Amino acid sequence: MNHGTIVASFGRQFEVLDADGTRWLCVTRGKRIDFACGDRVEFKATSDGHGVIQKAQARDSLLHRSDAFRQKLLAANVTQILIVVATGPSFSDELISRCLCAAEHQHLKARILLNKADVTAGLDDARRRLAMFTALGYDVIELSAQRDVSVLKALLADETSVLVGQSGMGKSTLTNALVPEANAPTREISEALDTGKHTTTATRLYALPGGGALIDSPGLQAFGLAHLSEDDLLSGFREFSPHLGHCRFRNCKHDTEPGCALLAAVDSGDISARRFSHYRLLSSEIHHARKLVQGY
Repeated sequence: MNHGTIVASFGRQFEVLDADGTRWLCVTRGKRIDFACGDRVEFKATSDGHGVIQKAQARDSLLHRSDAFRQKLLAANVTQILIVVATGPSFSDELISRCLCAAEHQHLKARILLNKADVTAGLDDARRRLAMFTALGYDVIELSAQRDVSVLKALLADETSVLVGQSGMGKSTLTNALVPEANAPTREISEALDTGKHTTTATRLYALPGGGALIDSPGLQAFGLAHLSEDDLLSGFREFSPHLGHCRFRNCKHDTEPGCALLAAVDSGDISARRFSHYRLLSSEIHHARKLVQGY
């Protein structure tokens, strides 16, 4: 049996790097796709350079998104999530909240990267929209991927970091700046698959020159959190913590109930009204997904 790490995922096909530095193109048994980039796996060689993944070792973390009926595994065994936004095009602060909830659930470090900070026309507005996250203690790092990414290098050392964000925010440009040879493996795997369409939908792990690893993922337009419980969701909003357990009613839904500590905190300004609207949207979405699963 061979051992290695999944360094790229292309739907039902995976590229596995073994301890000797050999790359294997592997598939899974049947229709199983419950593996992710970053997984440490056992695989069986079937021919020269090809194999079948047998199982994954226990994970330290798993970042994934889900709706009522499907889940998409994004990355395994990461220690840090880097949420990439930009001064343009416009970014979704709701998507940032979703990513932060996922990070809190998996006990990952989370940082927000404000790319294209050299584009001054949109800088002030971006800073204003990100202020509610900096107020919560999340680092917002301003940079320009096309000019200088040196500010990131110390933050990436000895971490396994995953870049997430909407399309057009500059994740690939960041990856190419941090890993100059990043394009080469993409071309190689495209040739092996005899198609180029996978190059824009692949999730890929790169070893960093200064230590650690970086995972680049396709652009996100949605980040469902149907796999979270209501308690998980509440814990994902770190500013809620001082107020939880102080509602008048033990089974408070934090909607219209009298004596709700979260609603009082919103009224007093201790909790951002915008963030609370994100919580309500996610709570409703998760509740709806549960009902769909139960068939009503």
